[in-house]
Amino acid sequence: MSEPAPPVSDEMVSAAQRGDEAAFRELVETYRRELHAHCYRMTASLDDADDMVQEVMLRAWRGLPRFEGRSSIRSWLYRIATNVCLTEISRRPRRVLPADLGAPNGQASGEPVWITPYPDDVLGVEHAAASPESRYEQRESIELAFIAALQHLPANQRAALILRDVLGFRAREVADALETTTTAVNSALQHARKTVQARIPEQSQQATLRAVGDERLRAIVADYTAALEAGDVDAILSMLAEDASWSMPPRPEWYQGQEAIAEFFKAGPATVQWRHIPTSANGQVAVGCYVLDPQTGVYRGAVIDVLSLRGTQIAAVTAFIDSTLFARFGLPEVVSP
Repeated sequence: MSEPAPPVSDEMVSAAQRGDEAAFRELVETYRRELHAHCYRMTASLDDADDMVQEVMLRAWRGLPRFEGRSSIRSWLYRIATNVCLTEISRRPRRVLPADLGAPNGQASGEPVWITPYPDDVLGVEHAAASPESRYEQRESIELAFIAALQHLPANQRAALILRDVLGFRAREVADALETTTTAVNSALQHARKTVQARIPEQSQQATLRAVGDERLRAIVADYTAALEAGDVDAILSMLAEDASWSMPPRPEWYQGQEAIAEFFKAGPATVQWRHIPTSANGQVAVGCYVLDPQTGVYRGAVIDVLSLRGTQIAAVTAFIDSTLFARFGLPEVVSP
């Protein structure tokens, strides 16, 4: 369970309500990171989360004079954030990963809106309410499989599950935030829990990472990057589970099984030269991948690989092809040979 939120004084709230911008910043900055993570869970997009949090802060500033203290500032901010996200969700298709689109091995199609990865250092420390209904620990609730599963929920179910099971708000608080009844919230939760449990692995990545241990994880990452840099297909396959998958959003095709991945690897990644820097994303092991630019002789950031482990084997590689992510992950855009 996360630590309780630091106290907010009545004096600070009153000063902010009178238009004291410094007091307002101090009041809301306490919650900015956890609100950002909440908006990411709701929208599955790092950029959307950025925009949503800015909108939350604007609405909070405008609405604070009308805040009557019948709930905590934290609950009030989450109510604003949830409704901002619900509005955004209503305007676009749900975000997906390639496996959501159809069969593997190059057969997927469409023009989807993609889930994006989330840098661990943005997550910060959340202040979840001390409730037995907080079923997911902080980093579990940001894992790719969980985020992808959430996107299969109707918006109201998604919000109810996040507020209740991730953040630990009471059913009455969730009902107030969604402007509905506790009966409706409990019904939404029942359906949401069933859908999510059917779509996430039995063991979370957090449990797997703890079982594997830091030393073995470092070895797995080192072996993985060495194999990629050497273009060693056999070495890569030796690290993969038999039913492993490899996807590369925004490319819709994806591959499953060692034979299909081997063919893809030989035709694609093995034909260029790579360098790598370990990182982390969505509470998971990740690697920043740099491809050689033959004209300049430097390696340019190209892909963030997020690894999903099953024991010590790699069960999935989700390779996000987006050079703009590197700055967000605190990684250099280029590396020297």
